[in-house]
Amino acid sequence: MTLETVHVFMMEYLTLLNDWAWGLPLIILLVGTGLFLTVRLGFLQFTQLGHALYLALIKRKEAGDEPGDITHFQALMTALSATVGTGNIVGVALAIYSGGPGALFWMWVTGVVGMATKYTEAILAVEFRTKDSAGRMSGGPMYYLSNGLRSIGIHWGGVPAVLFAIFGTIASFGIGNMTQSNSVSDALQSSFGIPTYATAICLVVLSALVILGGIRSIAVVTQVIVPFMIILYVGASSVVLAQYLAEIPAAFALIFKQAFSPTAAAGGFIGATVAQAMRMGVSRGIFSNESGLGSSPIAAAAAQTKHPVSQALVSMTQTFIDTIVVCTFTGLVIIVTGSWQDGVKGVGMTLDAFAAGLGPVVGAEIVAVSLAFFAYSTILGWSYYGERCLAYLGGDRTILPYRVVFIALVGVGAVAKIDMVWVLSDLFNALMALPNLLGLILLSGVAARITAEYLDAKKKGIEL
Repeated sequence: MTLETVHVFMMEYLTLLNDWAWGLPLIILLVGTGLFLTVRLGFLQFTQLGHALYLALIKRKEAGDEPGDITHFQALMTALSATVGTGNIVGVALAIYSGGPGALFWMWVTGVVGMATKYTEAILAVEFRTKDSAGRMSGGPMYYLSNGLRSIGIHWGGVPAVLFAIFGTIASFGIGNMTQSNSVSDALQSSFGIPTYATAICLVVLSALVILGGIRSIAVVTQVIVPFMIILYVGASSVVLAQYLAEIPAAFALIFKQAFSPTAAAGGFIGATVAQAMRMGVSRGIFSNESGLGSSPIAAAAAQTKHPVSQALVSMTQTFIDTIVVCTFTGLVIIVTGSWQDGVKGVGMTLDAFAAGLGPVVGAEIVAVSLAFFAYSTILGWSYYGERCLAYLGGDRTILPYRVVFIALVGVGAVAKIDMVWVLSDLFNALMALPNLLGLILLSGVAARITAEYLDAKKKGIEL
C-alpha cells in the first residue's frame, strides 16, 4: 500500500467521521442550546443589544483597577480576531454553494440564538476564572466545567474540562493556525504572485513578534487591526452593493423564500433542498461565529471587569458583528451580483462577486488582502486559546514551548499541502462543542441568577 493510497483512505475516513460529527444531532444541540438559553435569559440578545453595543463600542471602558489583564474592548477584539476569519469569506460562499441563498437565513438564525450562547459562555468564564502562578487570569470552559459544576454540587466536571482542553489544544494548531496561514499564502500567491515561502517567512516573523508577548501583546495588536480589517471589508462590500442597490430587496426576498422552499437549479447552481440550506447555514454560521464551541470565553475571562454581566454583554456583540453584519455583507454581495449561479465553489465565488462590482483586479486584491488580515488575526487569537488550554493540562511550563511550536507551524501551514488538517480541524471544533454545551446547560441557572441581579441593579441606577 503506497503513501498516496493511505492518504486517500485516511481522508475518506476522516471526512466521513467529520460529516457525522457535524451532522444533525450536533446542529440540533447547538441551536437548541441557544434557544434554551434565549428563553431562560429572557430574550436578552434583543432587550439588551443596544446597551451591549454601547458598552462595547462607545463607552469602551479603559484599563482600571478591576481584576483582569486586558480591557473590555481588547477582549472583544481578541475574540473577534479569532472568529472574523476565513469563515466570513469562504464559509459564507460554501454555505450558499451547497444550500443556496436560503442558507444565509439559517446563518442569521444561528447568529441570533448564538448571541445568547456567547453571552452565557462569557458570564461563566468571568464568574469562575482564576489566577495562574504568574498572576494572569485563566478562564473558559475548562474552569466553568470543573469549578462551576462543583459549585452546584456536581463533582465530575473535571473529566469534560480535561477533554475540552485536549480538543482545544489540538484544534488551535489546525483551525487557528495551519489552515489560516495556508489560506493567506494561497490568496497572496494567486492575486499578487507572492511565493508561498515568502509568505511563510513573513507570517512566522509577524506571529512571533506578537504571540511571544502573550495576551497583552495580542490585545494591543488586535484592537488596531480588527476594526481596520472589518471596516475595509464592509466598506468594499458597501461599494459593490451600492452599484446593485436595486437588486437588494429582491436578494432579501430570495433569501427568505429559499430558506423554506427547495432551491431550484439556476445557471451553474445545481439546486438544493431545504435540509441542505438549513444544514449548511447552521454549520457554516457556527464555524464563523464559534458560538457554543467554547473558544471565545477564554479571551473574555482575561477582561478587566468587576461584574461578569458587563463583559458578557460585550462578548455577545461579537456574534452580532461576525454573523449578522460581516457574513451578511458577504452573502448579499454574492447574491446581488449573481455569482452564486456561476457554479464556482468557495473563495472563487466571493472573488467573482467582488470582481463584478469592483473589477477583476481590484476585486481580487480586496478579497486577498481581507483574507490575509482575517486569517492573520485568527492566528493571533487562537494562539491564546490553545495556550490556555494546554496550560490547564500541563501548567505554566508548557506556555513557551507551545508558543514556539505554534509559530513554527504557521510557517509549515503556509507552504504545505494540508487537506487532512482542514478536516481534522473541523472535527476537533465539533468535539470542543460537546463538553462546552454540557456545561452551559447545567450552569444556565447560575447565568440566569447573575443576569437578574445585574439587570435589577441597572433598573435602580446602580452601576456594577
